[in-house]
Amino acid sequence: MTDPSSYYMRRKPRYLLEFDLVAKSARSALEKYFGEDADALIARTRREFENLIPQLPYIGGKQPFTEFIVFTAMFLAMYRVNKSRGKTAEETGELMYEIGGKFLDTYPAILKLLFGRMNFSRRYLDHLRKHAVESHQRKYPDDYVYDFIEGDGETFDYGVDYIECASCKFLAKHDAPELAPYLCPVDILYSETLGWGLKRTMTLAEGAAKCDFRFKKGGRTNIAVPAAMIINTFQRIRFPPTGMFAPISVGEFIIRKKVQ
Repeated sequence: MTDPSSYYMRRKPRYLLEFDLVAKSARSALEKYFGEDADALIARTRREFENLIPQLPYIGGKQPFTEFIVFTAMFLAMYRVNKSRGKTAEETGELMYEIGGKFLDTYPAILKLLFGRMNFSRRYLDHLRKHAVESHQRKYPDDYVYDFIEGDGETFDYGVDYIECASCKFLAKHDAPELAPYLCPVDILYSETLGWGLKRTMTLAEGAAKCDFRFKKGGRTNIAVPAAMIINTFQRIRFPPTGMFAPISVGEFIIRKKVQ
């Protein structure tokens, strides 16, 4: 089996470059949250992330799942720095959401179009089907385990039910399970930007039995998020460009209008 630390350490320069690109794209958000100490705290977060790289779990090098773990480590590093300053998981979640939006804004329109289409391509769906079956073999204990759900031809094109989440496992192992629910709302931004039409009513991070992703090309985004983020975060920062349904809890929805 591949040594986890060697796999990630070989790619360490690339991961640090990714961190630098994310930090650069989200500079205004980081300055807002870090204040006058922004440069020092960004550098500290980068060092924290660098220290986490050899601790990342090897899950076969599959994409995009390995990249999910790398970004989870970035956000864990950010949370550790924030927590040392008396900040909460919710406040870090708010920052992560803003960073996600700023980072996606740097994508050229053509890339957004291509990435969005890729998620509905026959090749990508065949890949998901194949790896869904393989995931149940649990070759890599820290990996995602999920089922591929065939679309119904009307309400959704396809779905993925995650029954084990690598990000949740990683955060739990590093004594930060409370951060997990605040990673999930970033999917709102990706769905709106890339046209996923994602619906999700529950997540493992909030204690549900699964994360029930349902994709409808060009459809409306409807994603359950932690109630605290609806009450606090989404009233302070921008909504996705077309608005969203924001669940207070599973099965109870309010509609949030577009904020210009």
